[in-house]
Amino acid sequence: MAFIRRYDGDEPQRVNKWLAQAGVCSRREAEALIAAGLVSIDGERVDDAGRKILAGQTLTLSDAAQAELAAQTSILIHKPVGYVSGQPEPGKIPAVRLVTRETQWGEKAPVPPKDASLPPLGRLDEDSRGLLILSDDGVLAKALIGPQSELDKEYFVFVIGEITEEKLSLLRHGLELDGRQLRPAKVEVVADRRLKFTLNEGRNRQIRRMCELVELKVADLFRTRIGPITLGDMPEGRWRPITPEERAALIAQGRGA
Repeated sequence: MAFIRRYDGDEPQRVNKWLAQAGVCSRREAEALIAAGLVSIDGERVDDAGRKILAGQTLTLSDAAQAELAAQTSILIHKPVGYVSGQPEPGKIPAVRLVTRETQWGEKAPVPPKDASLPPLGRLDEDSRGLLILSDDGVLAKALIGPQSELDKEYFVFVIGEITEEKLSLLRHGLELDGRQLRPAKVEVVADRRLKFTLNEGRNRQIRRMCELVELKVADLFRTRIGPITLGDMPEGRWRPITPEERAALIAQGRGA
């Protein structure tokens, strides 16, 4: 069924920008749909990628455009230690290898083809485990890992070393990585040598490097939540598709809505 929406903005706006802001698709995806002749305004096909839509005009995405966007894949994996998130170096095993019919969790759904390009939206290093999202959805990628993302992520971390109030204070706010101040983090002690981190940024190996700066060594790192999405009781090494409702919730929280 075609997507039809009336534009009620005060100022003219580029079609690709409006579709991206509405969470329909990314700007790049909108430009591809326009190039394929799958977008129209008030019944007239849009051929110019820079076309602006005016207040009161109605935009339509054809059935073919909707089918193309629906074919995007977003999955959640409970990644074990020993797998890398993205494109691996020689000898490394990518987490996408876990995505098979046999490892699917819950209600059965189509399995992405073996050659599907599903980049990670927020990496977990090889020595870490837990919730990992793989997706070719540009809008979802912006919500999760874009520079303006407001999504927080939760980790349980087992550390070796003495935990002091001074170290906790520095972990919460007071550290720099790569010459840049880190955003404030929530860090609390949940058990002996176990900490819970809640972050809303994702620098490379951030928690491990933060801990090193205060003379703590990470022995185990487990991500349990990204925004509104949690692992729940899904076993390690299993995966499932992300539902349309979960996608919408991730995008809303990523924008701070």
